[in-house]
Amino acid sequence: MDMTESNVNPEWPPPPAYQPQQPTALLAEPVSRRRTKRRGPVALLTAVAIVAAAIGGGTAYGIQELTGGDPVATSSSTSTTVVPSSQKGTVAGVAKAVSPSIVEIDATSNAGSSTGSGVIITSDGEIVTNNHVVSGASRITVTTSDGKEYTARVVGTDSGKDLALIKLENASGLKAATLGDSDGVQVGDQVVAIGSPEGLTGTVTSGIVSALNRDVTVSTGDGQQQRQPDGGWPFEFGGREFNGDTGSSTTTYKAIQTDASLNPGNSGGALIDMNGNVIGINSAMYSASGSSSADAGSVGLGFAIPIDTVKADLAKLRAGATD
Repeated sequence: MDMTESNVNPEWPPPPAYQPQQPTALLAEPVSRRRTKRRGPVALLTAVAIVAAAIGGGTAYGIQELTGGDPVATSSSTSTTVVPSSQKGTVAGVAKAVSPSIVEIDATSNAGSSTGSGVIITSDGEIVTNNHVVSGASRITVTTSDGKEYTARVVGTDSGKDLALIKLENASGLKAATLGDSDGVQVGDQVVAIGSPEGLTGTVTSGIVSALNRDVTVSTGDGQQQRQPDGGWPFEFGGREFNGDTGSSTTTYKAIQTDASLNPGNSGGALIDMNGNVIGINSAMYSASGSSSADAGSVGLGFAIPIDTVKADLAKLRAGATD
């Protein structure tokens, strides 16, 4: 075909595609349900436990080494399935298979209380959750999916990974979740989240894995004691501190990012692949600019601690570590 000057598209080659700017703020610890003062256009990343009042301290209490527990059910690859074949690959199938292994956790101290979630990993009541859900608590009550309530004690904590292991008293015959292989997770994989956002036990949401190896930085127990009187949780990003002094102790971990809806109360719950394997422990959410936890809602940016991190930490937690 003979091309003349009039045939030439003056816009060819096309201009470069628009490249969005990278996020300018991330990262924080759980936020009090009491309203916080707005601090300008700063987007928060908040741990997704509901915190009704300050639970400070991180004091060790009732710590005992666990003995005689059932072995943890683990999956060597994401191909293992616990979902019935007739519902394989469906959100309904995952929810039905895994919901009995997810619990609501209510932790109380002299200063207040918090609500979060947890994952049953043995039939006699070992439960993995976030450290920030139970940190400093003097009493822990756990409600299973069938409505039964148990008293629980802390076995071990790891504030550096924001993980805790608790144990139900006088429990047996519980359905343990299968722990998958987070190393095999890929961006774009479909996932399901189960927890107790705003105390709504057994809430199921779904989405995809949005990114891997996201750096999430939060205060550890020492930092939590620096919480502002108005309830704001301190966090640090780009060398700057927001919502008060983060203290001398912070931790950064690599997280799985998901657009599955997470809200306050999802902390410690499960992020699950479509075969029913737990691939992460939900721990934090990105909150809208200036929001307190009372106002915070999901904007499709949630974060979970990879389950391989949890499995590597279990021996330490079972030994009664209180880091």
